[in-house]
Amino acid sequence: MLKPLATILAALLAITGQPAIATATATPSAETRPGSESTVRPSSVTPSVVTAGSSLTWQPCPNDKIGMECADLQVPVDWHKPDDRKITLKLGRLKATGASEGSVLVAYGGPGGPGIATTAAVPDWWARLRERMDIVTWDTRGYGEQFGGLSTGLACVWTRIPIPEAPRDDAGFGRLSDTNRGFAEACRHQDPQLFANMSSADQAKDMEAIRKALGGAKLNYYGASYAGFYGQDYARLFPDQIRTMVLDGTWNHSPADWSRELEEMAKSNEQSMRRFFTWCATHDCQDVPGLWHKLTERARRKPIPTTTANMAYNARDLQSLALFMARQGAPAWPALARAIRKAAGQGDASDFVPARGARYPDQTTPVTECLDWPRPTTIKELASTDARLRKIAPLTGTANTLASATLTCIGWPAPVTNPPAPLPKGVPPVLGAGAWGESDAVERALAAVPGSVTIRHDGPGHTLYGFNPCARDLMNRYFTDLTLPPPNTQC
Repeated sequence: MLKPLATILAALLAITGQPAIATATATPSAETRPGSESTVRPSSVTPSVVTAGSSLTWQPCPNDKIGMECADLQVPVDWHKPDDRKITLKLGRLKATGASEGSVLVAYGGPGGPGIATTAAVPDWWARLRERMDIVTWDTRGYGEQFGGLSTGLACVWTRIPIPEAPRDDAGFGRLSDTNRGFAEACRHQDPQLFANMSSADQAKDMEAIRKALGGAKLNYYGASYAGFYGQDYARLFPDQIRTMVLDGTWNHSPADWSRELEEMAKSNEQSMRRFFTWCATHDCQDVPGLWHKLTERARRKPIPTTTANMAYNARDLQSLALFMARQGAPAWPALARAIRKAAGQGDASDFVPARGARYPDQTTPVTECLDWPRPTTIKELASTDARLRKIAPLTGTANTLASATLTCIGWPAPVTNPPAPLPKGVPPVLGAGAWGESDAVERALAAVPGSVTIRHDGPGHTLYGFNPCARDLMNRYFTDLTLPPPNTQC
């Protein structure tokens, strides 16, 4: 389930607040560029940092209909205090239908996407891989019943709030900080210790506990969407414990230069709009690019109204909504052209209002994300970043980048405990995958890992495993045989 900053990552990753992996629309092809396949050699084993039990007690999952078993694993709420309070992780397992050769740990993103419920909804995805391997998943810490999860949850009201406008001065920055802190404190008050330990790095340490509880064999991991950040953190923390790792439809939490990565996000968004405008040039909407420039300039001065009560969109709102439509590809482009014409010509942005009827972009209280991503600390820093990205991406500005997403984290009562950082030496080759934009981002994340390969889908969608048979077959072969596809593979 994608939430918090992931509503921005939603458009970064082409998702919209639902189970992350369940929203892809990629239309696969079976084309693979020629080349030689490579075989990954396991890295040497070194002692792991985290300790956990060595066995699990499996029994049928609650309301099980597919033969999934569940087990409880106790882990520290704060991994820096391993002997302190414990929380419960609920694990799910689909046993191999043939002789098991090991386990693949699966996470669907979110953060907070319930692994057990999502796996139960899509068991056919794993049918071929289950011929040789167990499929293991878990419900991530902090995201309990309200997210469909069975692990220890943070019992707070997950308030939906609009992503705010960027403040223009110190006073506005202070007001935004106070507003964000108010939302956050309501959650933090329920369980301050858990609130402060819900980063992707904490999830990665939970993954290491799961690996050890499964018997200690090296990790095979599939991470989709936001769970790709769990994988990147695991690679930073436990590089010697990885056998195979797939990062599918994720973004880059491993840059050497965060400012440069923000620029790459903006460039990717700009490319999405230019792709749409290129299509317009030959599809009777040649007037739309000019109308778009006029519309966004007008919306910067005054939000464009809609027929929905109390709903009007500023320039960044329109850019975010247009990007969501543009990333869906040609089937959505005629509607986007009509929406721009209507808003520019009639002053009515109603065709941008999402079908669900909520203000967009919006998000729920962003606990994990505010621990994972840098946020501006001064109005000067914010204004400088905003100006730089708007120059790089005049069509889309800061929309759907973490420069705008992290506005909701200004004033957060917990520090960024898990900032982006490059992957270390010693990580074995990793397999990335993604559609438009995603494949570029994951390739940047893996640039420091020699031998890594990224499967690309030149089209819309979010994540490939569940929807692209070509990519799924290649990922399965990597998991079972340690065989990577050739570089520049297209699916």
